[in-house]
Amino acid sequence: MDIGQIGIGACLGLAALGSAIGAGVAGLAAIGAWKKCFVQNKPVPFILVAFAGAPLTQTIYGFILMQMLAASANLTGLRLLGVGLFAGLAMGASAVAQGNCSAAACDAYGETGQGFGNYMLVIGLCETVALFVMVFSMLMA
Repeated sequence: MDIGQIGIGACLGLAALGSAIGAGVAGLAAIGAWKKCFVQNKPVPFILVAFAGAPLTQTIYGFILMQMLAASANLTGLRLLGVGLFAGLAMGASAVAQGNCSAAACDAYGETGQGFGNYMLVIGLCETVALFVMVFSMLMA
């Protein structure tokens, strides 16, 4: 067995793990914000779904990179393991950070009904890390 194959699987698996954690944290915050709105008889902002779902994109980036790594002729063995493992970890960490920022955005928007664009900018900054990792890793492959 080629040890590099582990890196191919780790790329998607770790990115998806981060997405699951991030979406879970943000989802819990969205539910909590909706509960507060229900209790206070305020309109319930459906837009919080955008915050809760934001960390899911890192799974897509992990999948795209996994496909590139699987087709790569430049990376083999330990190099392939290293790129896949560390790229997956970085994309997963990006998703966790994005989930935490999304959770704060859910709380703030649920309370005030304002600032959607500002919150999305910060959430997008977390996303940028995963995009950079994907693109730079693709350049290596």
